[in-house]
Amino acid sequence: MDNSRFSTQKFEATPIVGILRGLDLEATLNIAEAFSKAGLTTLEITMNSPNIETVLPEVVRLFPELNIGAGTVCSQEELDKAIDLGSQFIVTPIIDVDVIKNCVKKEIPIFPGAYTPTEIYTAWSLGATAVKVFPATQLGTTYIKDVLAPLNTIKLLPTGGVSLDNISSFFAAGAYGVGMGSSLIDKKMVASKDYQSLESHFKSIKKAASV
Repeated sequence: MDNSRFSTQKFEATPIVGILRGLDLEATLNIAEAFSKAGLTTLEITMNSPNIETVLPEVVRLFPELNIGAGTVCSQEELDKAIDLGSQFIVTPIIDVDVIKNCVKKEIPIFPGAYTPTEIYTAWSLGATAVKVFPATQLGTTYIKDVLAPLNTIKLLPTGGVSLDNISSFFAAGAYGVGMGSSLIDKKMVASKDYQSLESHFKSIKKAASV
């Protein structure tokens, strides 16, 4: 499939990566629709979601206005599968040198997961588009600010622990973007199929991020 449609311009206009994990096709499509209507642009679907072979390419096909990527990519095998399914960007929870290098070679945006300053610098040096600081839950905004003091050219994408209440502070600390899972994709709204409220929730987070 065509993987050439990732738009950096769209991502930087609304630098929030929505993370979908373990959802079926119907829920994923409804969430993607609400996401698009709210003015958000970038969705990550994890490779350990059920029926990923059907879900990922269908979302890519039906929502050309969105950046659609694959998350939880931990091996070259998973990378190859994600690319075959049409993923326009790749997200990993770890540093896998081969995965990063192959994404750089194929010119596919790659957001590898890293935790320590050394890991963050390593990922960036290998050619990461931005470095997913994961898990950011316990680290908080001060950590992002502290890391960027000496490593101010690195683009950081804190993931884990980002919420409506603190998203603005992550951007104020210098984050390039953020990744959001359960705090963005409200489980109760999805379970009750209240996608209108979910769209409103997305709009509130977009506004709080001032993006």
